[in-house]
Amino acid sequence: VQLQASGGGLVQPGGSLKLACGASERIFSSHIMGWFRQAPGKEREFAAAIRWGTGRTYYADAVKGRFTISRDSAKNTMFLQMHTLKPEDTAVYYCGLSTSDITNYREYRSWGQGTQVTVSS
Repeated sequence: VQLQASGGGLVQPGGSLKLACGASERIFSSHIMGWFRQAPGKEREFAAAIRWGTGRTYYADAVKGRFTISRDSAKNTMFLQMHTLKPEDTAVYYCGLSTSDITNYREYRSWGQGTQVTVSS
């Protein structure tokens, strides 16, 4: 499966962005799809994930209440709606696919090239 993240950009603090992650093939109900982010000089960190079959969602504490992950199963596409963005949300955002772990990026595969999100005034 190849994944393609899109939707990043430059936004002011307090603003919103919606990211999308499209898959080249069908995502199966047993899969977990996740959003991770990586700031310069830092390790890739978990942001949000969704179980494709049930739609159950998971969030990092840093984004809980501000970000919403969702999916369109018919289009094999995942979304990340981000509100109340902060400068510390600045990072390259990646989407990945896992068959087991929720938050460990080492268990994910099929990373796309990422999309840059910059929160700055």
